[in-house]
Amino acid sequence: MKDFFYRHQPPMHVRSAVFAGAGAALAIMVLALMGLWLGGVWLMAPFGASAVLLFAAPTAVLSQPVNLVGGNIVACCVALPLAAFWPDHVWLAAVACGLTISLTVLFRVVHPPAGATALVIYLTKASWMFFFVPVLAGSLLLVFIAWGWHRVMGGIYPLKSPP
Repeated sequence: MKDFFYRHQPPMHVRSAVFAGAGAALAIMVLALMGLWLGGVWLMAPFGASAVLLFAAPTAVLSQPVNLVGGNIVACCVALPLAAFWPDHVWLAAVACGLTISLTVLFRVVHPPAGATALVIYLTKASWMFFFVPVLAGSLLLVFIAWGWHRVMGGIYPLKSPP
């Protein structure tokens, strides 16, 4: 039973925890402001989960740019056609999520919020434009903000590729 309650995550220094929260808040604020300035939806719930990964676990494999952008692209490629051609079959929301997970594993671009992206797309019957804004534009903007934040704060993002 103790295995269920053991915290495998190492402790984080208070300064690092505050910087992680501040970076995430900045990223989400920028996405929200983009929606106000340019119109349309730039912010979606899965980006909150992406922000956790990008700012609290920037060296995790699942936080890397190819995972965030690639995972969300896969989610769009799965869920948008399902939502367009079979919008009234709610059980396909589960198919969209499961297929997104399987494909991101196969393509080595696993990003857990991509499963939520597929659900959001299917359940809201999102239009094809959702691929570009918020998914692609928002994903790229999150990566750019995380890259800049970690450079300024002295952190590492993204991970270096092997030689």
